[in-house]
Amino acid sequence: MRARNAEKAIIQPGRNVWETHPADKVLFLIDADAYFRQIQPVLKKARRSIWIVGWDFNPYIDLNQGGDGPACPLGSFLRSLVDDNDALEIRILIWGEGPIYSGRTLRFFQSMDWEDHPRIHLEFDLAHPVRASHHQKIVVADESLGFAGGMDLTAKRWDDRSHLPDNPLRVTPEGEPYPPVHDVQALVSGQAAAALANVARWRWKQATGDAVPAHGAVSHSWPSGPEPHIENCEVSIALTQPGVNGSTRRTEAVRLTCDAIARARDCIYIEAQYLASPRVARRLAAKLKQRSGPEVIIVAPQEARGALEQLAMGEGMARCVRRLRRADRHNRLRATYAVVPAEDGSEGEILIHAKVVIVDDRFVRVGSSNLNNRSEGLDTECDLAIEAQDDACRAAILDLRNDLLSEHLGAEKEELARQIELHGSVVAALDALNVGGRGLRPLEGKPVRYDLLASIGTAIIDPRMPYWPLQRLGAWPGSLVRRLRRLTSSFFL
Repeated sequence: MRARNAEKAIIQPGRNVWETHPADKVLFLIDADAYFRQIQPVLKKARRSIWIVGWDFNPYIDLNQGGDGPACPLGSFLRSLVDDNDALEIRILIWGEGPIYSGRTLRFFQSMDWEDHPRIHLEFDLAHPVRASHHQKIVVADESLGFAGGMDLTAKRWDDRSHLPDNPLRVTPEGEPYPPVHDVQALVSGQAAAALANVARWRWKQATGDAVPAHGAVSHSWPSGPEPHIENCEVSIALTQPGVNGSTRRTEAVRLTCDAIARARDCIYIEAQYLASPRVARRLAAKLKQRSGPEVIIVAPQEARGALEQLAMGEGMARCVRRLRRADRHNRLRATYAVVPAEDGSEGEILIHAKVVIVDDRFVRVGSSNLNNRSEGLDTECDLAIEAQDDACRAAILDLRNDLLSEHLGAEKEELARQIELHGSVVAALDALNVGGRGLRPLEGKPVRYDLLASIGTAIIDPRMPYWPLQRLGAWPGSLVRRLRRLTSSFFL
């Protein structure tokens, strides 16, 4: 690594993060199998409060999916927690259109046994501008242990690190199989977790009008299982919110990403569900043009899912990939998608749902923000970021990067580290190990169509800010949905 001489800090509170707080411990959870295995013991510890805030929520998913024990449906599990503890309050906030996208709208208007309890509060969040979504993925227990990242507690998120093309365990609650999916979540303890609870509490008030006071953190031991990656560090929270209905506009997440890219010296590693942000692409292209700039490794989906997403995000990705390849004058770019081999010899793509940025051995960002326009200023987002202050933290950041990259290459993490040391290059190590059926393939965006349809699709599906003058019309549907649900729930068995 190149020597550092009084480098300017990446994280700057007030500019690119909302707040920074101490965390006793931090654990990165790769893929939902690891997340589900940790969320059960964490929520079981809760004595006063549980916050669940997300883009979507499915009470029928099995938290023991992939495990050896009996099924553990999420809704029934939460009900058992309040039944066993008279002081526990559970608040669940779902983006109001999430169930529509999931095709489960009617079921949320029905009376569900698991939520028929005075201390389980399920609400819909539609206090957003038109076409905006609530995209944060936060779970906090007792203001003491908190999760944030790319995963909602919903269907089609679970997979283990093998990402088998045909896994009989990888099915929806209705038994429908779905393709391999990769994601990352972080677990933090201490004041950083309390700050996540404050984010959830603020979002709850915006959506429902109800202010829920903090009760103060309840001390809990770290859950058994994997040891934390980092201890006694500072964790920063970067937010995105559109700034309507009396709230402050925040664009910290994209500023943080761009500032981290600007400080990169050796290697930028990115996992992104969408690669469609011109702002981020410009920063990456500038680094690629530098004679002694950093290597850039991107792992993203080959194609967006669905016709509408393909129209906007697919076109955006094609533009970004073309721009980066033109800027790659020194062969330091690897823009890729991940595949696993099938029994018939074909390759199956792994859906990258993670939102991760790692810069050198000094910075990591895990959260909900995609690299697209709407995550920069239209949707609500929440990212966690750590800037290393000691050698142990730097080693942990490099270990996480190597762990993620080795998973995609089907290689051992230690062998990847050995190859990086041998070649003095992450890109060269990637090329040396990328020789099997499981690996990374060049990301090929479809040809760019500079036509009216593509422009309209991008403007509608992936805007950078709320539409004017419709931006203030987003609050009333939330109230209407809540009233309809309360009025109609008694008519369903």
